Amino acid sequence: MHSNDPFFQAFVYLAAAVVMVPLAQRLKLGSVLGYLVAGIVIGPFLLGLVGTEGQDVMHFAEFGVVMMLFLVGLELQPALLLRMRGPLFGMGGLQVLLTAVAVAGALLAFGLAWRTALAVGLILSLSSTAIVLQSLQEKGLLGSEAGQRSFAVLLFQDLAVIPMLALLPLLALGPAMSAAGAHGAQPWIETLPGWGRALATLGAVTLVVLVGQWLVRPVFRALAASRVREILTAAALLLVVGIAILMTLVGLSPALGTFLAGVVLANSEYRHELESDIEPFKGLLLGLFFIAVGASIDFHRIAAEPQLILGAVVGLVALKAAVLFALARAFRLGPAPATLFAVALAQGGEFAFVLSSFAAQNGVLDAAQAARLVATVALSMAFTPLLMLLEERVLRPRMQVAAPERPADDITVQHPVLIAGFGHFGSVVGRFLAAHGVKATVLDVGAENVEQLRRLGFEVHYGDASRFDLLRIAGAERARLLVGAT
Repeated sequence: MHSNDPFFQAFVYLAAAVVMVPLAQRLKLGSVLGYLVAGIVIGPFLLGLVGTEGQDVMHFAEFGVVMMLFLVGLELQPALLLRMRGPLFGMGGLQVLLTAVAVAGALLAFGLAWRTALAVGLILSLSSTAIVLQSLQEKGLLGSEAGQRSFAVLLFQDLAVIPMLALLPLLALGPAMSAAGAHGAQPWIETLPGWGRALATLGAVTLVVLVGQWLVRPVFRALAASRVREILTAAALLLVVGIAILMTLVGLSPALGTFLAGVVLANSEYRHELESDIEPFKGLLLGLFFIAVGASIDFHRIAAEPQLILGAVVGLVALKAAVLFALARAFRLGPAPATLFAVALAQGGEFAFVLSSFAAQNGVLDAAQAARLVATVALSMAFTPLLMLLEERVLRPRMQVAAPERPADDITVQHPVLIAGFGHFGSVVGRFLAAHGVKATVLDVGAENVEQLRRLGFEVHYGDASRFDLLRIAGAERARLLVGAT
């Protein structure tokens, strides 16, 4: 039996995470799978330590996704985001369209009405931002070609939720409730004409950009002068929560708004302060979200219709992966990156829980269809870490072909500072030195990273800094400072 005491609930969630996540990490299964298993164990269908309040917990914990996209935005330079516009609208738009059509076509073949089939196709075209980004970050793959394409598609999917909420009531046979109301927007936005809503949306986005450019820096400077650390943390949380509320008021995704704010603040001197303040809250809320997903899996429904539910999960993952793989190859991804891209995004997404309930309220789906859809999506999300493990340990080693070793770049100009590695820390050191007029010779062993940084205007040389002959060529003997960075 579970207790409604909030302290008991907090103890159960924290205890489950503390026990299961280190165990999953020890088995090299990843923290996401550990959280999901923890939710299954403590959920109403096993130990019963938590009950039906799991859905409420999930809605609260979804704020972790908002914080995660804010932190991702802080890591992206605006120039890099501009370069992603092709994958964002090209791959993202085609992925949603082709997946929705493929799923709807399969359901029509099984005898569903076209309205229901189209609604389910739209809902299942979305993937889980939380699970995909967290899994890619843990494996160090978010910066890879497949990781960047996955992020671009996920970002477009967040955009696509808004027109889906407007379209679903049109598929209903009965009277439809307001899409904006279901998404959390206040009634006043519904009273505006089309141009008024567009103007309100544009005004909200403009306000986020202006606040990030002109208001955040002086406010944080004044708060830093107080030397009260918790005030800076409170200000960081206030910024994220305030932007989320503003986006919700105009009917936009809070995650998109905070992502935009993160991009605007990517070059701010308070970027690292914001990262360190928000990171712990993001991690805990995401963990709580994954536990809530595990606890929400309706094993009674699965036990009542095992062949139907499990068949739907396998069919969804296989069909979606096939569409994603074909799309990735069409956009010139190699076999290995295309496989990772397809496996990572083959599940249903957290927005399916909202959209399925919304579709049921509008009469597009009946209660049994909505319950089956939720169970299918939750199971597909739970299986994703296992599929990515399969891709990492079985598929990827067989598909990768050993490339000939690239020779080190010729270094003709030597500078007083030598930076070995130009990742997150190395780029901070490089920008700091450049801002003070100090030139540096930069070495990095990641070929893709070198080419990407060169396109962004950085002078970076490919080479392994562990080789003494290369260090000598780079001028290590005469350098005044050698920085080992990543």
